[in-house]
Amino acid sequence: MLSTLRVLPRMIGITATENLIKPANGIQLKKCLNRNFHKCRTLSQRTNVLPVFEDFPQIDVPEYKEQPEEATIFRGMETDFPCLTRNKLNGPEPEYTKVVSGYKTFTSEMPFPLKYNHAVLPNLTIAYETWGELNENKDNVVLIHAGLSASSHAKSHEDNMSPGWWEKFVGSGCALDTNKFFIICTNSLGSCYGSTGPSSINPVTNKKYATTFPVISVEDMVRAQFLLLDNLGIEKLHSSVGSSLGGMCSLQAAVMYPERVGRLISISSCAHSHPSSIAMRYLQRKAIMSDPNWNKGHYYGAKYPKMGMKLAREIATITYRSGPEWDRRFNRDRIDTTCPPTLCPTFSIESYLEHQGESFSTKYDPNSLLYISKAMDLFDIAESYESLHAGLSRVNCPVMVIGVQTDILFPIRQQRKLATALQESGNPAVTFYELNSLYGHDTFLLDLNGVGAAVKGFLETDLRESGIEVPKSQYASTFSHKKDRVLF
Repeated sequence: MLSTLRVLPRMIGITATENLIKPANGIQLKKCLNRNFHKCRTLSQRTNVLPVFEDFPQIDVPEYKEQPEEATIFRGMETDFPCLTRNKLNGPEPEYTKVVSGYKTFTSEMPFPLKYNHAVLPNLTIAYETWGELNENKDNVVLIHAGLSASSHAKSHEDNMSPGWWEKFVGSGCALDTNKFFIICTNSLGSCYGSTGPSSINPVTNKKYATTFPVISVEDMVRAQFLLLDNLGIEKLHSSVGSSLGGMCSLQAAVMYPERVGRLISISSCAHSHPSSIAMRYLQRKAIMSDPNWNKGHYYGAKYPKMGMKLAREIATITYRSGPEWDRRFNRDRIDTTCPPTLCPTFSIESYLEHQGESFSTKYDPNSLLYISKAMDLFDIAESYESLHAGLSRVNCPVMVIGVQTDILFPIRQQRKLATALQESGNPAVTFYELNSLYGHDTFLLDLNGVGAAVKGFLETDLRESGIEVPKSQYASTFSHKKDRVLF
């Protein structure tokens, strides 16, 4: 029927406009016989009047009233997207370049060989901060390994009063008690907060390394930290503590320097990176490297790859929190219920991700994110040993592994596997905590009761210094202990 109606106007002498159909304007319709078809067609073309064929069935054409302009067949959407135009493609000036004080630095002028590609750095600088007092024997040291984008500023102090990224976990009477321990936190090799990284000056060329900076590994990060400990005259740590990337470094330290680590705490981490987390970090790197302003990593002093960095952070934020938390926090709430939907953010969760990306986009060096996230992907304890169990068998101190059930970046099965593998490798002093927190991977930053209490108890309990000296029967049941809790 629809196709027939489209043909009828040509049979009954009407003119079609763009949006409506109406009779020919004031021109008398000519009647044509079938035998005069070609003549009538010529007349029609010359007079803009369509012929009527008497031998064909006809229909009555209703008089159509002129339609208002807005009654159109197609109505689309304006292609102005304020969610894109309100964000500048580059700038303002990166904030990470302004973090130039509030920490101490250790510099080694000796060439520093790296794990991959036979690479060598001409020198090495590690930024660090400390809290508490080092005792006479120098055996009360707790080393905090920072996460991917964290600085050495874990806690505020007189040289930098800004709150640290682990502010409530470090201090007098806190999980890491400064009345009892001398606490050190370093900025990782490859970062941009005082330690040698892509934004540092290469003393050979007197220019920033940019992407001439070599690929680094978690092993390289840990070796750099122990050079600092050597410089401070610290032979053995009371404990090596870390979450996420820091958990990788903490474990790596106990594997590489078993006689120098008294206790090991690994939070929301793993023994080797798994495909799911590698995939998410790959997308973050892809976002940065696809930004035209990235310029193969040589953007220093030029246009900053802000959009790539922003998108990378938005992707990362998805992996840092959990679906259950977002269900409670955002549900399907809309930003503005009075506004019609467009391709710009409609839901509150979209606005949250955009805010996280925007606020972080200039706080961290994009190249540092590329290098350190790649080091996390490459992390595998088994790589330098015959097997995973062979590597973990080198850990001869008490270990506490903490995992979170809602963590999608480092799923809980990875912490279970690490704890089990440590036990199977001969370590009888393995404690495993499984937290039922809504905060996902970020639980280590937020859950003071769950994470903080577990860490404090493990650090301060009077354990033997070496797990291999502890009778197996005394610790055999600790692996099965779980601490489940709901935050709200």
